[in-house]
Amino acid sequence: MKPVNSIVESFKESIFTTLTQLAIKHEAINLAQGFPDFDGPAWIHDLAKTAIAEGKNQYAPSYGIPSLRAAIAKNYERFYSLKYDPANEVLITNGATEAIYCAITALINPGDEVIVFEPLYDSYAASLQLAKADIKVVTLKAPDFNFDLVTLKFQVSEKTKLLILNNPHNPTGKVFSKQELIDIADLARKYDFYIMTDEVYEFLTFDGQHIPIASLPGMKERVITISSIGKTLSLTGWKIGWACGPAALINAVHNVHQFVSFCVARPLQEAIAEALGRLDEYLPEFRAAYAKRRALLVDGLKSRGFKVMTPQGTYFAVSEVPDGRDDVEFTKDLIAKKKVAAIPMSAFYLRSTEGTKLIRFCFAKREETLCKALSNLDS
Repeated sequence: MKPVNSIVESFKESIFTTLTQLAIKHEAINLAQGFPDFDGPAWIHDLAKTAIAEGKNQYAPSYGIPSLRAAIAKNYERFYSLKYDPANEVLITNGATEAIYCAITALINPGDEVIVFEPLYDSYAASLQLAKADIKVVTLKAPDFNFDLVTLKFQVSEKTKLLILNNPHNPTGKVFSKQELIDIADLARKYDFYIMTDEVYEFLTFDGQHIPIASLPGMKERVITISSIGKTLSLTGWKIGWACGPAALINAVHNVHQFVSFCVARPLQEAIAEALGRLDEYLPEFRAAYAKRRALLVDGLKSRGFKVMTPQGTYFAVSEVPDGRDDVEFTKDLIAKKKVAAIPMSAFYLRSTEGTKLIRFCFAKREETLCKALSNLDS
């Protein structure tokens, strides 16, 4: 038989899959994968049931239903003073991951230089490899996970086509400061490159304020902003994401999207279109609940000797690996001996070995789940 695509053949099983299977085998509490062990609001479920009952079950427009695009555009203007035309500057995708793949495919030719910050969400690297990009890496340094501006400037050149920014940042929990965003924006204008920004944790910030880089002066025309409802509404399985940006860029992203998935589940779009109009009443309780979970896990880990870096945003907390052990070896032992699963951070690095000293815990779990995990660590 002839071989498959050589790039695809090089892909390994995701560390998430490997550790989840190991956690199941040992009946461990899974604080590795980034999804809640509780359901999203029941009133949103009811909205989807109503849409199904009303017969809204056929293909949606490829760009997304107009009411959802309008709701997204309205929120960007309300929260960030960013104005997008819902007719041609907002695209609905199957989660943020599809938007990421389609945006990279739409923008990148083989050999184009792309800047990424590591540690990075593994989907970025896979999509860039498939596009045959020339990947340039800038490492975010623990414990604050700030980047060195001199290093970033060294990696940028006239050949730079795209910079990928994840803010708030998975897996570190970092929220980029306004000055950091200004420094990145200055380079984008100077060297005329695009920015793709993944902001799925935009409403999960605890310390510092989330600022979309597209909202900075002169940046909207070169930024594709990607987000989704999965994290905000605790509905990761619904896979409702979007990309916003200048019409020409969004048209290019759509041209890929239409041949990947074409459209997104119609009744779920209908439900989210209405749900996004209720964020003012929903977000305060949402943030307070996560702040409580963050304190429970971070304080609990610290009291048990873990050197944890308190996250500014997201629902992840990073800790140093105890006793200088290897991150993969330690997480496997943690599952087998303590019945708690975490993620070895080396899986998120392309160049640096810094990840071998770090592990990541997820606190998007019920309080009783977190308490049980902490109790297991005492055993």
